[in-house]
Amino acid sequence: MSNTISGLPPIDPGQYQSPVSKPSAGNAPGFLDNLQKTLDQAQQIQSDASQKVSNLLSGRGTEDVQSVMVAAEKADLSFQMVMQVRNKIVQAYKDISGLQF
Repeated sequence: MSNTISGLPPIDPGQYQSPVSKPSAGNAPGFLDNLQKTLDQAQQIQSDASQKVSNLLSGRGTEDVQSVMVAAEKADLSFQMVMQVRNKIVQAYKDISGLQF
């Protein structure tokens, strides 16, 4: 059996594959670094919102209802984003673990 199709030259897989290099410490941050940074930012947003709500309820500070509501909504959206990323990671893990080798 030949790997040519009606006169076309054979396909050389090495011609189309690029070598995979491992990331080094000097390269751009990887997936885990970006994920950790995003989780830290979401935690900071949550902490800020919690502090603003606490200041508003106790009467300390100059927090107005509008800024507290905006902070609470930002915290909610960041939490939802983190949950969606988690769901995608879990789904990807399930897909990969279900592959047959």
